[in-house]
This record gives sequence, C-alpha cells and structure tokens, in this order.
Amino acid sequence: MTTYFGAIADDFTGATDLAGLLARSGVEVSLRIGVPDSPPAKTAPLEIIALKCRTSPVDEAIKETRAALDWLREAGAKRFFWKYCSTFDSTPRGNIGPVAEALMTALGTDQTIYCPAFPENGRSIFMGNLFVGEQPLAESPMKDHPLTPMRDSNLMRLLEPQVTLPVGLANRHAVARGPNALRDRLASLKADGVAHVVVDAVANDDLSIIADACQDLTFLTGGSAVAMPLPKIWLSQGLVKRRHGEGEHRFEVGPAIVLSGSCSAMTNRQVAAFLGQGGRPSLKLDPLELAENGPGPALEWLSHQDLTKTPILYATAAPDAVRAAQERLGSDRAGALVEATLAACAAAARDLGIRRFVVAGGETSGAVTKSLGVTRLDIGSEIAPGVPWCFARSGNHDVAITLKSGNFGSEDFFAKALEVLDA
Repeated sequence: MTTYFGAIADDFTGATDLAGLLARSGVEVSLRIGVPDSPPAKTAPLEIIALKCRTSPVDEAIKETRAALDWLREAGAKRFFWKYCSTFDSTPRGNIGPVAEALMTALGTDQTIYCPAFPENGRSIFMGNLFVGEQPLAESPMKDHPLTPMRDSNLMRLLEPQVTLPVGLANRHAVARGPNALRDRLASLKADGVAHVVVDAVANDDLSIIADACQDLTFLTGGSAVAMPLPKIWLSQGLVKRRHGEGEHRFEVGPAIVLSGSCSAMTNRQVAAFLGQGGRPSLKLDPLELAENGPGPALEWLSHQDLTKTPILYATAAPDAVRAAQERLGSDRAGALVEATLAACAAAARDLGIRRFVVAGGETSGAVTKSLGVTRLDIGSEIAPGVPWCFARSGNHDVAITLKSGNFGSEDFFAKALEVLDA
C-alpha cells in the first residue's frame, strides 16, 4: 500500500517509541534505520526513519533530515512528522527548532505545532511548561542529562533561540474547548505571523483533540503520543487500512543480553533492580578505563560468561560520576567510548549466540543497531508504553531487539521485557 504518513525521529529509541504507539492502531508500521540507500519499495502506510541526530551539529542534522524527507516524499507520503523526545532534549542552538524550520521550508508550510506530551509516561504540558511527573522539567532528573541538561521548563523560551520565526502558545483552555476552538486558536496565531505553536496537553483526551484539530496540517512535530491518535482518524476516512492478521515475528531461539548506556534516573533504578535479582553476570563500564584500555577487556569478559544467565553490561552511573568522567575526557569522548564498547559487545554477543537484545539509551541504541547491521525493524508487542519489541535481520540471523529510552519503563523493565517475549 502507498505510504501516507512519514515520520523522522531524532534517535532510535524515539523511533521505536513512535512505532509502538502507531502500531496500536492495527495499521502496518515500518521502521527504517537511517535513510535507505535505495528508492522506496514495499513500503508501509506508516513509515518511520530513525536517525541519530539529536546531538549532531545543526547543519548535519538538517542535511540528514532533509534526505529522510526526500525519501518519504518519494515513497508517497502526504503527512509528515518530526519526532523528538518527550523531554524536549535540546540545546539553545537546536536541533529541534532548526530542523523543524528547515522541514517547514522544504514542505512549503507556514505553521506547525510542538507537543512533546506523553501522559502515559508522565509527560504533560501546561501553560507552555513541560512537567515530568509532578516536577517541572528543570527540576526533574533531566536537569543533569549528560548531553542535553534541561535547565528551563518553558517550551517557548527553549524554542525561541532555535528558530527565526515567531513562537506562540495554544494553552489548555483552547484545547479543552475542543478541536474547533483549537483550530480557531491556531488560525488566530497564524494571522499574527506565529509559525511555531506550543500546544498544551495533560491527558490522552487532549491528544485526541489535538490530532483532530491538526489532521489536515501537512507537517507536525512532537513526542510520539501526539501522533498516536492520527491513524484512527485516517482509518475512518479510508486513507489507510489495517494490516491483515497480526503477522508473525520471527527470531531464533537463543539467550538474551542487556546493554545499558543510559544514565537516567529510571535506568539507574532498572539496572539496580536487575542486578538485585542475583545470578546475573554483570560488568560495569568505566569511561576512564575504556579510554586507557579500549573495548578489549569487556569483549574478553563477555567471551567467558554463561550467556544463558542473561549478562548485563552497563555504563549507567549517578550524575556526579558522569560529570567526573566528562571533566576528564570531555562529554563527547566519554559518551563515544561507552557507545563504541557496547556496540562492539553487541556484535560479539550475536556471534556467540545471543538472539535477544535489551538496549537502554538513545545514543547506545543507535550505536548497537549500527554495529548489528540492522536497517529495518518490524514492530511487535509493547513491553511498556512506547517501548515495543522489534524484530530484524542481523548477520544472517533473525533477532529480537528492544530499544528503551532512558526514562521509560518501570523498575523491573529488563526482566519484564524478557517475560513479554517469552509469553
């Protein structure tokens, strides 16, 4: 079937997050890792291209997302979506705003919305301010993010330095009055020259109203949740169709491994819970040791483990430890060393017989999927909201892989992931 919806995600966990929520509709979803080298063929109604550009230099991020847009347009897409994190991970220079503005120019649109809300995972927007649970973004653990520390909770203030056109707000009062009121608010802002509109949302009902009001816009931006209601609307209009049957997801029988590079507060708890079960072979990666010795010791350790016990390799650490490593090595090098080591261990694990991969962290997920040579993912059942199992070919093997955003999932996520796949 011809592609109708094309999304571009700024990291790999965000892409699987979006894919999992869209797949709830029963419409076929295809997730591509990086911009495909070949022209579109056998595309799905809902196509997602996962990039690794969240912290890339702005010019590189724009170039890569433009290439993704060109491929999606060639695939036939009529509606487009720029997906970023539900905690609006960005810096004063971007990349959320500059990429959005570049894609708007390419598509010839003069207004879009920004809505990173994800109520199921505790992300809400009220009067333009983003909350993580009950905490304003700038008071949440995101204030200590190693690459994009979030020190302001107001999305308009975060967005304004990143774009050249005016920024405005459609607040909860407009949303609560329904789709027509929200359309009127957007039209009023457009008449005033406002191109970038932050839209409040505190509950799933708000997301449905936003989707209804914005269904005819060519280009939207946000977290995954605001796109979730769209396929239902398009199904009712006959623009897309449900896939026939559930489909079978193949993966070979084999043991599992956990690879965690995220240093989020939730991932710290998830690693601790997994280690607390006892009997799990575990190796903590220290960036300073990696700088001196490279990935060799970790690969040697892995080769001697009982893989049936689900080993875990992790660089997850408290904020103070992360800052200390960054001060010694620089934030980019510290992160790159961890990613490279976990990526090398993923490929080695596959060659040792591992067929199930649980990966935590956006940057880590990008490095691991690249190392495994994964170019396309089929979407399976969700483990937690926004975190599905995915299935792919890697080194002539059928493998299962889940890519978890740092703050997603409950404390028992790693064990739960394996239970869901075995069910």
